[in-house]
Order: sequence, then C-alpha cells, then structure tokens
Amino acid sequence: MKVKSGYLHFTFVNFVKIIDMKNFLLIVILSLVIFSCGTGNTSISSSPSDGTTKNDTVRIANDSLEYEIIIVEPGFQSWLISQPPRGFYGQAKLEGNNRQFVAEYNSRVLQPNLYSRNLYGEQINYDPTIDYGYEVNYLLYNYFVYFQDKYNQRFIGGRN
Repeated sequence: MKVKSGYLHFTFVNFVKIIDMKNFLLIVILSLVIFSCGTGNTSISSSPSDGTTKNDTVRIANDSLEYEIIIVEPGFQSWLISQPPRGFYGQAKLEGNNRQFVAEYNSRVLQPNLYSRNLYGEQINYDPTIDYGYEVNYLLYNYFVYFQDKYNQRFIGGRN
C-alpha cells in the first residue's frame, strides 16, 4: 500500500515540533493555574454583608481558677449582640439556668442513640460549687439559648 507523500508527511522534525508544542502548552497551562491561585493576599472586609462576624470564637480564661471556656460557633458573636445586655440577668439566675442546661446537655451526651454526636460530642464540666463569675455564666447561658435556637433543641427550663 502506497501513501501519498503530500498526504502523510511525518518526520522526526515534525515529531519534535509536536512534543515541543505539547510541552509549551503544558507550561502555559501550569503557569495559568499557578497564577490564578494567587498568593491569597486579598483583604477581607471588617463588616461582612452576609450577617456573620469575622471572629466567631469566644474565649474566657481565668488562670487563678484554672478554667477556660472556648465557644467556637459561627454566628454566635453576631447573635449575642441582639440579646439582653450584661447585667440584665442576675448572676444567681444565670448560675441556676446553667446548672439545668449543663445537666440536660450532659444527659444527652450519654444518650448517643437518641441525640446526635454532632451536637452532643463531649460533656461540659461545670461545677456548681465554683464561682465562675458573671461573664462566664452570662456567655454560657447565652450559648445554651443560641444552641437551642440554632439547632431546634429544647432544654428543660430553656428560654423558648
């Protein structure tokens, strides 16, 4: 079988040109991918428009009592702003509610067949004989209210 010379002319020079073209295209594509990734130096607005806050982590620590509370919950900070201010509730009321909420929460942690492990992962160590102070009780109380509202949970004695 004869092949017409003008129809199929494939030589080593053409093969090298094809490989070089493939390498060139590969380099161009890789360059575009790397360039499009950028360095991540974009600035983030300090007041997001989607209703979430920039920092949704609340940390309260007291080294003398050796306790720490860290609340990492998207939206909690912006929600907290809309709640009654500090001083609205007395510390005794907050402590009483927190005792009930912690007992209910810990009870649900121990019942993974009834309550989701995603919501009730670990027990909360809240000792009612320790005076954690107003700030800790205020934030803990409000977190439980937020938790109930956001995840449609109802605790005994909860604000519904």
